[in-house]
Amino acid sequence: MAVLHAVADDPCGLAELCNRTGLPRATAHRLAVGLEVHRLLRRGPDGRWRPGPALAELAGGAVDPLLDAASAILPKLRDITGESVQLYRRDGMQRLCIATAEPPSGLRDTVPVGSALPMNAGSAAKVLAAWADPATQRAVLAEAVFGERTLMEVRRRGWAQSVAERESGVASVSAPVRDSNGNVIAAISVSGPIDRMGRRPGARWAADLLAAAEALQNRL
Repeated sequence: MAVLHAVADDPCGLAELCNRTGLPRATAHRLAVGLEVHRLLRRGPDGRWRPGPALAELAGGAVDPLLDAASAILPKLRDITGESVQLYRRDGMQRLCIATAEPPSGLRDTVPVGSALPMNAGSAAKVLAAWADPATQRAVLAEAVFGERTLMEVRRRGWAQSVAERESGVASVSAPVRDSNGNVIAAISVSGPIDRMGRRPGARWAADLLAAAEALQNRL
């Protein structure tokens, strides 16, 4: 509990965690890593721990309606495409993988639930950036491999694609998920090897992806 409270105050690395809790270095590290495994903590690209998604899921026994909807929709999209499917939320300048559905066998693009990925590359990053507030867009574009024209195109056609941006040999296509007010709250993605997805993954899977995004919205 001391570790959870310390991280909730402000994201911190191991040295800061030891200072805040008074725990020995080895003990603090063991506890934080254990909490991270169970998604009660998560570690960003800066290596600092912060509260993890499982805390919200456990709070009062509450069920996240988006995760509840994803549990029904993502496996269907995986079965249609035969590829890995992910659901991402934006958290500041990162995108968090909050749900996945993986094919049972074959070469996959596995992104573990709880993974924090940067917003500077990948189709899901483009979707989340395209409908973000202007300040966030400017911050993303300052570091991104894509530009404003790309985000305009994403908003125009309603989906994004990427080829070997986030990871060599991987292609993906993503679409926005909206709430009842029309706000983009997540991005649903299909990803896999370029050899299977092709260099125009949107031409192959955008229609099925958009249908899955609509199904998610309907369940919400």
